[in-house]
Amino acid sequence: MAVKLRLTRMGAKKAPRYRIVAADSRFARDGRVIETLGYFDPTTEPETVKVDAEKALDWLNKGAQPSDTVRNILSRQGVMKQYHDSKKAGKAKK
Repeated sequence: MAVKLRLTRMGAKKAPRYRIVAADSRFARDGRVIETLGYFDPTTEPETVKVDAEKALDWLNKGAQPSDTVRNILSRQGVMKQYHDSKKAGKAKK
């Protein structure tokens, strides 16, 4: 099972809001999800982002691949830096 961290669209027409989810890559964009990690609202100024960093790091450590947009969101929140630092620390122990 190839797990992706990606956005699923919520909200009304012309008023998008997104959830950041872990989902099997074979399912539809708004289809079955494994776990919800946070949300993203681009319509507010500034945009509203809430990410559960622990859940996101857990999925990244399990091998989940983030989409390009989710990777950018996680980078702005500092999650990708934590992930890369933890990978470096793991390699240094070996």
